[in-house]
Amino acid sequence: MALNTALSGINAAQSDLNVIANNIANANTTGFKGSRAEFADVYAVTGLNLNSTAVGSGARLADVAQQFAQGDIETTNNSMDLAISGNGFFVINSGQGPVYTRAGAFHPDPTGYVVNNDGARLQVYPYNGTGFDTSTLTDLKLITAQSSAKATTTVTMNSNLPANATVPTLPFSASDSTTYNAATPVTVYDSQGGAHQGTVYYIKTGTNAWSADLQVDGIDAGTQALAFDASGKLTTPADGNLAFGAVTLTNGADPLTLTVNLANTTQFGTDYSPGAISQDGYEAGILSNIDIDSKGIVTANYSNNQSSKIGQLAIANFSNLQGLRQLGNTNWAASGDSGAPVMGSAGVGQFGAIQSGALETSNTSDTTAQLVNMIKAQRNYQANAQVLSTDNTLATTLFNAVSR
Repeated sequence: MALNTALSGINAAQSDLNVIANNIANANTTGFKGSRAEFADVYAVTGLNLNSTAVGSGARLADVAQQFAQGDIETTNNSMDLAISGNGFFVINSGQGPVYTRAGAFHPDPTGYVVNNDGARLQVYPYNGTGFDTSTLTDLKLITAQSSAKATTTVTMNSNLPANATVPTLPFSASDSTTYNAATPVTVYDSQGGAHQGTVYYIKTGTNAWSADLQVDGIDAGTQALAFDASGKLTTPADGNLAFGAVTLTNGADPLTLTVNLANTTQFGTDYSPGAISQDGYEAGILSNIDIDSKGIVTANYSNNQSSKIGQLAIANFSNLQGLRQLGNTNWAASGDSGAPVMGSAGVGQFGAIQSGALETSNTSDTTAQLVNMIKAQRNYQANAQVLSTDNTLATTLFNAVSR
């Protein structure tokens, strides 16, 4: 009896050591969650009213409970490394349905999909142009093609024209600076993203009266009249928009039609000042980098200073984390005990925030506690081994006495 009881204790201590050894072995495994061996006593069933004389039959391993405590978050130099600060799991797809992980070491594969070390693809809510479609999941794929060019349609200039300027005596000619009072250059783009030099020439025509001539690469787009009131405020055109004629380019791009907005242009008694200048076109661009914010929104940034949203990381949580089924490789699958995944977005409600350029370390990375537990398990093992030795000594003594 005592031999079997001690043997069950040795087996229990061995199981405890195995669990602790696995925790220590994975102290450096990103996203690893340690486990704890839990035991129950084995009690022999006795007859009615005989429990007071019954002796226990040892111990057994009742459960290896997963411990989902937060691991430390360490920063890295890789923007594709992700960590969740708080509750939730990344959703990945290995080709056989969704699985869940806290290990956020991701990278793009040769086809542009964002995958982990096992090739499972990170899942996001797709961007539909106005928001994120949370009703479906899709593989996160980085957009590696160029960002399309956009032709300039509107140029905004906030200039000041000198009220004391004199009216030029010669007809306007872009090649003769004496025929105009001021000029403001601006770079504009055609439908193919090609850059062109545009210039607005200002010619005073009378008291509080001016004309603006637009030329693109030396091609004249027309002349528009300007008028100011006595306080120097633009009155003509009323909305400040000068609509110029189309400029036919020689590179095969669409004709360039520009509107120049001068709504904030003034005529004061100070020198000419070009002020702020902006335009809404841009050249084609290549992918520069990927940003992932605390809400998991993935944004592609391009060399032409444009950006586009790709998707938002899907985050899952469960009502019973202990019920998750371990798959290895720091992955888990939903089960009947865990319940169906509760899907959401980072930083909302019960879900933690995303940290880009960081990884969550193993929650057993502090090996001191594990070593203390190992010492306890070792002592339990030794104590049960001593019981075996003692029971064997008693049995040997008894056998020797009977045999005499």
